[in-house]
Amino acid sequence: MPLLASPFAQLDLIRQPEQQNEPLQAFDAADEYLLNHLAEQQPTSDTRVLILNDSFGALAASLLGKVQVSSSGDSYLGALALEKNLMRNGLPFDALRVIPASEPLNGPFDRVLIRVPKTLALLEEQLIRLQGQLAPGAQVVAAAMVKHLPRAAGDLLERYIGPVQASLAVKKARLLIATPEARPAAVSPYPTRYRLEQPAIELLNHANVFCREGLDIGTRAFLPHLPQNLGSARVADLGCGNGILAIASALDNPQAHYTLVDESFMAVQSARENWQAVLGEREAEMRAGDGLAGQEPQSLDVVLCNPPFHQQQVVGDFLAWRMFQQAREALVVGGALYIVGNRHLGYHSKLARLFRGVEQVAATPKFVILKARK
Repeated sequence: MPLLASPFAQLDLIRQPEQQNEPLQAFDAADEYLLNHLAEQQPTSDTRVLILNDSFGALAASLLGKVQVSSSGDSYLGALALEKNLMRNGLPFDALRVIPASEPLNGPFDRVLIRVPKTLALLEEQLIRLQGQLAPGAQVVAAAMVKHLPRAAGDLLERYIGPVQASLAVKKARLLIATPEARPAAVSPYPTRYRLEQPAIELLNHANVFCREGLDIGTRAFLPHLPQNLGSARVADLGCGNGILAIASALDNPQAHYTLVDESFMAVQSARENWQAVLGEREAEMRAGDGLAGQEPQSLDVVLCNPPFHQQQVVGDFLAWRMFQQAREALVVGGALYIVGNRHLGYHSKLARLFRGVEQVAATPKFVILKARK
């Protein structure tokens, strides 16, 4: 893999989760452009820099030791990649402030470097949270590959920060440079809420939650076919999002024990708040994590999963396949993984390579619900 070379450092970087013969690199031309732009401004060791949405730690690792770095994003895998990349390059992890997107910032900041996220609601929430966090003379610079840079990103910067100047494209990357101006105090539109009929509950969704405005159609197809009569089973909602699968299952299974895991900090925050609103003080374990990577082997009876089919802008079944492997490892012999997936993704044959038996529980014209028994 090529090294990331910038005026600040030369680094060997990896993505998370790791895969053999990784076809993609852990940085792109937008990272390089941001670093080169910052270098031109000749920051000092006292310059306070906030980095938002640093996919695999390329920006923070480059700047560590050169400026005062804080890094905030909504991806547990991104935070894990940063930690591993610092170790990989002999850099100290404790010299850096890492702030999950679900927690407040710690300004004031002299420079803010933003990788434009796929979900513009996350960008909007982050820009609103920058209110009162910018030092005098601060600059806010957002970057993306041109093909992933929607016009609305510039509109949001203009609305919440100040006048925006777009750079020329370099290596198919572009910067949006915002000069802070006084703006009326903005009230965040997040979290959003919607109601379900079955079960009859209201769900809260923080800015980066998948299908924030309403229940996604895969989950809608899955809900009527969740396993029944689980007794005191140990159940995990893998990739829990706002927690709806675990919450719906828990309502029908009052003795079961639940673990909710997602790699999005805002998803886990949403799931926790929804669980408490619907189920009160009933115990459950909730964590941001790399799927079930930290789960004890053979410690679960049931895993529920609506697997993702993309990581950031990259579409593929690598994450889903990895989740299936993690579920198999975590399940007891005789335990079962229940999933919903688009028909065309061919999950049945993939699961059959890992599990003893795979059966179709139900189907709609677009989705299949499958049960895979270990």
